[in-house]
Amino acid sequence: MVPEDDNETTPEIFLLTGLSSQPLMRRVLFVAFLFLYLMTLLGNGLIVLLIIADPHLHTPMYFFLGNLSLLDICYTTSTVPQMLAHSFTERPTISNARCFAQMCISLFLGTTECILLAVMAYDRFVAICMPLHYTLIMNRRLCGCLAVSSWVLASLLTLVPSFTMKIKLCGHNVINHFACEVQAVVKLACSDISANAGFSLGSSVFTLLVPFAFILLTYVRISLAVLRIRSAQRWSKALSTCGSHLTVVGIFYGTAMAMYLRSPGRSSNQDKFVAVFYAVVTPMLNPLIYSLRNKDVKGALWRVMGRKMDP
Repeated sequence: MVPEDDNETTPEIFLLTGLSSQPLMRRVLFVAFLFLYLMTLLGNGLIVLLIIADPHLHTPMYFFLGNLSLLDICYTTSTVPQMLAHSFTERPTISNARCFAQMCISLFLGTTECILLAVMAYDRFVAICMPLHYTLIMNRRLCGCLAVSSWVLASLLTLVPSFTMKIKLCGHNVINHFACEVQAVVKLACSDISANAGFSLGSSVFTLLVPFAFILLTYVRISLAVLRIRSAQRWSKALSTCGSHLTVVGIFYGTAMAMYLRSPGRSSNQDKFVAVFYAVVTPMLNPLIYSLRNKDVKGALWRVMGRKMDP
């Protein structure tokens, strides 16, 4: 979503209000977000390294999990370092070009995660509903194609509309947010944005509701298959792997839909805290959700450390 190229109305810099105007609170938030960011880098980075280093994790499920962890690192890095730097600035600003770039990158990475979570649901569907054909269907070539397609499709769904939709800002440059979030930037528009709003809502429906509906349909099929499993061990493993994925899906899609599946013209301080949850907290929680009860990941960690995991 590009501001109209009018030197008289388009500001060269934007002022970000951040999460708080109180200096003490900004420093408290700096400590909190620094901790969350470091935990995100450590947790997701460790998962990526384990998946690369341990042959036992060279499976489709962990291939996609590695992609998700790498994506989460990029996603949180697109906003948190800037937020940390602005914690010690009275009037945090960002240039027009950087603001547009941040907006496009965040949308691209968020859309990629939506699609990748749907791909991971398909992987679990094949593993549970067609276990005898799993290795044949989810071969290395298909996994690579699905991963690359997630990134390519996300770029088409976000970058193309971002460069074609234009808004007129009329000199307004105070963004009520800690980053250049689309919903916050649109609030500055002084022109008729009904067409853009409709297009943006339609795009959000396609990038959020379609993958989410696919995930729900996939898990309906998985649930029916799980109910027919008589082996307690297989039943427990199926619930464990699917439970982790469903938890991530619920957190990410719940907060993202709360933000984007509504009128773009409305915005409030609550939006900033919703954005904190899906842009900062969720990437930190993902490695914890996938590893706390996952024996494969724990076993890989012990093997990399040169020890055997207790049975």
